[in-house]
Amino acid sequence: MEDGSAVKEEPMSEGDEDQVMEVEIKQELIGDEYLEEEVGNSRTDEDAGCPMVKQEDSSAADPLCDESDVLQGSIGVLRSEAGPALALPKSSTMSSNGVKRKADDLYDIDPMPDEDDDFDPPAKKVDHLPHRLCPYLDTINRQVLDFDFEKLCSVSLSRINVYACLVCGKYFQGRGTNTHAYTHSVAESHHVFLNLHTLKFYCLPDNYEIVDSSLDDIKYVLNPTFTSDHIRTLDNTDKLSRAIDGTLYLPGIVGLNNIKANDYCNVVLQALCHVTPLRDYFLREINYARVKRPPGDSSFLLVQRFGELMRKLWNPRNFKAHVSPHEMLQAVVLWSRKKFQFTKQGDPIDFLSWFLNALHLALNGTKAPDSSIIYRTFLGAMRIRTRKIPPVELEEKQRSELLLTQEYQETVADSPFLYLTCDLPPPPLFKDEIMENIIPQVNLYNLLMKFNGETEKEYKTYKENFMKKFEITKLPPYLILYVKRFTKNTFFVEKNPTIVNFPVKSIDFGDFLSPEIKSLHKSTVYDLVANIVHDGEPEKGTYRVHVLHKGNGKWYEMQDLHVTDILPQMITLTEAYIQIYEMKFDENRDPLFGS
Repeated sequence: MEDGSAVKEEPMSEGDEDQVMEVEIKQELIGDEYLEEEVGNSRTDEDAGCPMVKQEDSSAADPLCDESDVLQGSIGVLRSEAGPALALPKSSTMSSNGVKRKADDLYDIDPMPDEDDDFDPPAKKVDHLPHRLCPYLDTINRQVLDFDFEKLCSVSLSRINVYACLVCGKYFQGRGTNTHAYTHSVAESHHVFLNLHTLKFYCLPDNYEIVDSSLDDIKYVLNPTFTSDHIRTLDNTDKLSRAIDGTLYLPGIVGLNNIKANDYCNVVLQALCHVTPLRDYFLREINYARVKRPPGDSSFLLVQRFGELMRKLWNPRNFKAHVSPHEMLQAVVLWSRKKFQFTKQGDPIDFLSWFLNALHLALNGTKAPDSSIIYRTFLGAMRIRTRKIPPVELEEKQRSELLLTQEYQETVADSPFLYLTCDLPPPPLFKDEIMENIIPQVNLYNLLMKFNGETEKEYKTYKENFMKKFEITKLPPYLILYVKRFTKNTFFVEKNPTIVNFPVKSIDFGDFLSPEIKSLHKSTVYDLVANIVHDGEPEKGTYRVHVLHKGNGKWYEMQDLHVTDILPQMITLTEAYIQIYEMKFDENRDPLFGS
């Protein structure tokens, strides 16, 4: 053998020489450094659990087999049509398509030195397949890519092993021969695909992995990630981002698509995305990834979908200036047992109450005040005093006797709350002198006097009447107020159009607290961060939300895909339905645990 050859010769017996002669493998030494071998293409796919057969028998392979771990050009035992297997020398390398190359080059695999060699190369760990140029990268159309919808095959509707075609944006299953993705690549000449689970890119039908840094933006849109430093700067920056079509948008101020009648869900999701502790918690997947649920329980999917939606809304590198909450709403419909649907209008307060409790339970929350991020953010406490009222048809003597019994004594109970219900005064029944309905107005402080511990409110049942007093004993870091505008009677639902006058900043909720309770709070001043408004007729109208972007201090109005800025003075003129207030703290104190 010449000096330039790296092939090591080993002595053979006469039986081995006869066996080698029967295997008709042509080996020619060209020059001094190149080795050409004409053999059939051989691949192994042991990791994928789907061994490949000869070229003419490839149609018998499992069409759903994922060949993500196939290593082409591997060496080892090669089979020939003429005879049994022949073990090639360990120091030689070979290309699967017979391309000439140096025998001692290291391209695709780790070196496999002979045990008798004195030279022992250092161990090299290969984390992924090597960089390979793909001639079809310029066919990727980023304007049609949309990863907001359910990750299932558009042909078989299967969620297993789904790939996205980066040319047309459709989802297909599989990557092997006769799979839907393979067939689509051959029929439409679309060659670049992305595995939606492993985030790896492949070229079909050649079936090799593409490793290129120019595709990182697509990977980030599919799965945005946030660092702790990035999250800390969200409330201090007003930097605009540019979508793929040139549209400028502000991260966090992004419209949500209204699929049919899910605007009542959209406004709640938008409002919760601007609650700082809740946002910071769900932007980092590691915060809830370690939560362990019982076997067979999949309610944690609701938490994952909400985290994905939160990251997409705050994504500074999105391809478009809006987000579709399709996967989030699918989880809501599933786990609410179709109580909340995106094809039928619903009530935001019902959805908000259910959603907060569902998230709390999915995060292994208990009755403890700090058992989940939901309770740490929104949970307050109140003391309820209840006394039963004797029937009015009884005589005065009988009523006096009943009041002395144990049943009619006042009872005291402590109760937690996630939101406070404010009752509006009844609207006027008559029109004014110019024959127009009077639009009544009421101050927010008048509504909050219900919780001062002295104002009594009557509650009626079909046979008993009760008088209740409410006293706030603990204010949460974020206070949710629900203005009860809809009353339901025997025939229809009626809406109260009363306008609530409220300030946007520095609202002191300590005015209706007792001095003892107020002394326990280091701060009782709140700022408005979100305001949900209902317009139109009851059960038919539309919802919109006003949110505050802390980075630039501006208010924005969002109604589905429409996003506009709005003056704070205009917010107080709307028919407020749900409001979220943030407690003001010192700059050096954590707003979540300041009280």
